[in-house]
Amino acid sequence: MAVKGSGSSGRPGLVLGVIVALAAATFGISRLWDTGSRAALVDVEVPALSELAREGEQAFAANCARCHGQNGAGTDRGPPLIFDTYNPGHHGDAAFVSAVRFGVQQHHWRFGNMPPQPQVTDQDLAAIIRYVRELQEANGIFYKPHVMN
Repeated sequence: MAVKGSGSSGRPGLVLGVIVALAAATFGISRLWDTGSRAALVDVEVPALSELAREGEQAFAANCARCHGQNGAGTDRGPPLIFDTYNPGHHGDAAFVSAVRFGVQQHHWRFGNMPPQPQVTDQDLAAIIRYVRELQEANGIFYKPHVMN
């Protein structure tokens, strides 16, 4: 049945069908980005670690890896931390402390908000930060001054 004033029978239904199909495809693609596999999002080279970073590796595995992946490589639940966005000039150590203590609103990625992690002790947090920084350096991520665009 034609819609009144459409000027041609069947076309409004076809147009509506195309719009619905495009919307469904767009939603499906965005869902793949948000909830894809648990596979690592980046490749991470693991260097020989300092003693503090080895402690951080254990604390990271117990508290962070579920979302941020083994060695900070990211998953469908959380972004990779071994990524230039998290270089010390853009996200200094205080940003990691704040994220763990208070949580953080989604801003760089589409993984949702990060809740506070009150179970992480100050000692574990210092070790986790050292671990992440050593991984970053081994993977070519160094301090770059943050410039607002």
